[in-house]
Amino acid sequence: MSATANNVIATGTSSGLGFEAIKQLLEKSEPYNFILGARDIRKAQAAFDELKYDTSRHTISLLPVDFADLRSVQLFAQQALATLGDRKLDLLFLCAGMVAPAEGPGPHGSQWCAPYVVNHLSQHYLVHQLRETLAACKSRIVVVSSGAIRSVRNQDPRTLDVDLKANSGADRGVVYSASKFAQLLGAHYWRRELPGCTVLAVSPGLIPGTKLAGKDMGLTMDMPDAKTVPEGAQNLLRAWTISDFPADPEQIMLTSWGEWWPKEVYQLSLDTALQKKWCLGRDDIENTEGLSA
Repeated sequence: MSATANNVIATGTSSGLGFEAIKQLLEKSEPYNFILGARDIRKAQAAFDELKYDTSRHTISLLPVDFADLRSVQLFAQQALATLGDRKLDLLFLCAGMVAPAEGPGPHGSQWCAPYVVNHLSQHYLVHQLRETLAACKSRIVVVSSGAIRSVRNQDPRTLDVDLKANSGADRGVVYSASKFAQLLGAHYWRRELPGCTVLAVSPGLIPGTKLAGKDMGLTMDMPDAKTVPEGAQNLLRAWTISDFPADPEQIMLTSWGEWWPKEVYQLSLDTALQKKWCLGRDDIENTEGLSA
C-alpha cells in the first residue's frame, strides 16, 4: 500500500469522529476518492457540501446503508464495489458505532441487541462481502476500537452470551464494552483470514465532544486525558499511514497517543476459539439472521 490511501470505503463518517477524519483529509492536497455509507444521504450530503472542498481533487460517493439491517449492508457492499469499479481499494475504514442498552427486540428479528449488530456483526458481515476485493488489493483495514474493550463484565467473555442478546436488560456501558470487545475479536479474525492485508484496531481516546460519547456515555472535557474531536480524528488517521509495525503480528492495536498497546491489555481477545465463535462465516450469518430465506 502507498503512503496515502487514495480509494477508501468507509462507514460511520456522517458525523462525529468519522466525519471529522474525512474533513481533515479533504483539506489535504493528496486526492482521495471516498465511498461512504450513510443512513441519511440528504443530511450527509449537505454536511459535506458545507465543507466546500476541492471537487476537482476529491470525490465523495454517498451510498445508503443502515448498519442495524444486514440486508442494507449487503446492498451497500454491492453498490460500493460497483462504484469502486476497477480501481484499487486502498483502505476500508470501519467507524460506525452505537451506544444503547439492550432493551427491546433485536433489529429486523435478530436475536442480538442493536448495538451488537451495528458495532460488530454488520461490519464483520461487510468485510465478508468485500473479502475478495480486499484480498486482491492487499488493502488496509482500520477498525475504530475503544479502551472500553478492557471492561468486559467480570473480565469473563462468557458474559457476552448474556449481555449482547436482545432484551437482555444490560445497560449501555456493559453493552458497549461487550460489543466493542466482539469487534476486536473480529479484527484479530480478519488479520488471520486476510494475511495479505494490513488489519489495525485504533482507539481515538476519550472524546466527549461526539454525540456517542457526550450525550450517550456522559463524558465531559474536564475528565483526565479528554481530547477534542479534531484530536480524536487525528488519532484515527494515524492508523491509515503508520508503517512501523511491531514484530509480533498479534500486536495490532494502536493507542490514542500513537503507541502500540501491549497485548496484556487485550489478552482476552487473543483466544482464537473465541474469535471463531463471535466471527461467523458469511453463510452462517445469513442463515442465523434470516438473510438466506
